[in-house]
Amino acid sequence: MDSRPTKFIFVTGGVASSVGKGLTCAAIGALLEARGLKVTVLKLDPYINVDPGTMSPFQHGEVFVTDDGAETDLDLGHYERFIETRMSKLNNFTTGKVYETVIANERRGDYLGGTVQVIPHITDEIKRRVFQAAKGVDICIVEIGGTVGDIESLPFLEAIRQMRADVGMQNALYIHVTLVPYIAAANEYKTKPTQHSVKELTGFGIIPGIIICRSENKLDFKLKKKISLFCNVSENCVVNAPDVSTIYELPLMLHNENLDQRIVELLNIWTGAPNLSAWQKIVDTIKNPGNGRINIAMVGKYVELTESYKSLTEALNHGGFANDCGVEITYVDSESIEQRGAEEVISTAAGSQGIDAILVPGGFGERGSEGKIAAVRYAREKKIPYFGICLGLQIAVIEYARNVAGMKNATSSEFVSDSDCAVIDIMDDQKGVDKKGASMRLGAYPCILKKDSLCRKIYGQDEISERHRHRFEVSNRFRTRLEKSGLVFSGTSPNNELAEIIELKDHPWFVGVQFHPEFKSTPRNPHPLFKSFVSAALNYRRLRQSSSGQKEKAQSPDDGSHFPPEVN
Repeated sequence: MDSRPTKFIFVTGGVASSVGKGLTCAAIGALLEARGLKVTVLKLDPYINVDPGTMSPFQHGEVFVTDDGAETDLDLGHYERFIETRMSKLNNFTTGKVYETVIANERRGDYLGGTVQVIPHITDEIKRRVFQAAKGVDICIVEIGGTVGDIESLPFLEAIRQMRADVGMQNALYIHVTLVPYIAAANEYKTKPTQHSVKELTGFGIIPGIIICRSENKLDFKLKKKISLFCNVSENCVVNAPDVSTIYELPLMLHNENLDQRIVELLNIWTGAPNLSAWQKIVDTIKNPGNGRINIAMVGKYVELTESYKSLTEALNHGGFANDCGVEITYVDSESIEQRGAEEVISTAAGSQGIDAILVPGGFGERGSEGKIAAVRYAREKKIPYFGICLGLQIAVIEYARNVAGMKNATSSEFVSDSDCAVIDIMDDQKGVDKKGASMRLGAYPCILKKDSLCRKIYGQDEISERHRHRFEVSNRFRTRLEKSGLVFSGTSPNNELAEIIELKDHPWFVGVQFHPEFKSTPRNPHPLFKSFVSAALNYRRLRQSSSGQKEKAQSPDDGSHFPPEVN
């Protein structure tokens, strides 16, 4: 039996938020996994929300969902896209979750009447959760949310300080990710913020073994040497992470900085050289796509903050990798369609490039819904490839019911609570639920695919499992009428009670799914629906270009026939 202890890498951030700690952790995981190690990654969030499930996308970006139904930080999506280990409820917890547990323990009398304090009770609960998630792996990477000096982060910093003593110096490594800003007026990069950040971290008893310096461009060696001197870190452990053209280049760039070699040395791990050929192939495809580029219109209402659709954006890129093409995404505000009309907005959204496919993502609430319905109608009538996800399926059903099945007042009970034509209605087990957090239909559920359907061909199997996050569904009161009108329910729950997938037969590619396939797509294993959707968009672009070429040819006669005939 292998008795090797789990090694821990604790990643903190300094100077500013959004410097890329999550992606850095994911890339480190990819590098160590490429060396044959089993890796997992945790995100510790310092906010008091129990989880991000009730937070607005404008506040926190996308909510990522795991197979076991956890609503988590979006960084877990990065982790799953970069490493093979699937995330679970164990891989993300917040200050709120920790305090919730400790207070529940106190109410039960677990602390035998003792005074409950941040140290040791809160820090012990943090450590317990980290150790629980780290079972059975070689490397556990722990990302601490926020920046050093945040009041909310202090219990997490104290917990990871203690953990190095708990597991042994040779089994724990601190990595600090910090911003080295460029001051345009002075025409130079400044290391002072990094020095102060490391000084603050050291004040908490945490001495980083590696400093990763984020910058716009590559740093001069003199700057790395200066950081090494003032931050008491070996020169070869000051790693530069300049901006890259694609996030999937990050493992290659960090490997070129010898980061993975420094990590295995400091943790006393023997491994072979990493095999990064898959990442190199992905980067090559991104930079030089053999089949050109397509443009997809994503019609939503959170377009001001594209982080709201992070997993979806990446899944579309993955579909591009599988088709050796680049994917451009044009974000379209559904409320602008309500004001100006679908044809005007969508047909001009990408300028001269034109739109090759339309996608309506998940979302909540009535705002912008009529614009989405108009976008679906435009895609259906113009035979443009359409993909609806979660709310995007529901919107497609409403549009079809109104404009094909003759149900002019069709809507969702989410939009109109007292409608007698709610083709989309709240799920039976959601009625009466007054607790908003973690109460939706969450996590992976099975789906049976209809024989001879498009999705059965796409997946290549009869039964699938996909992740969900919703409260509303297609109402069974109207399913028969919709089917008689031509709407195909090609995927259902095993008991046939829940509609999971819809299709149209007389359309080149029209699919709506109640689940979120983007959560299971990775760059090395693109999801089959996104592979097929991008392929359909490529075909549509070729047809569009071919048609345009024929029109130009018809309007421009050749062989001199545009000259008037000679007069005899």
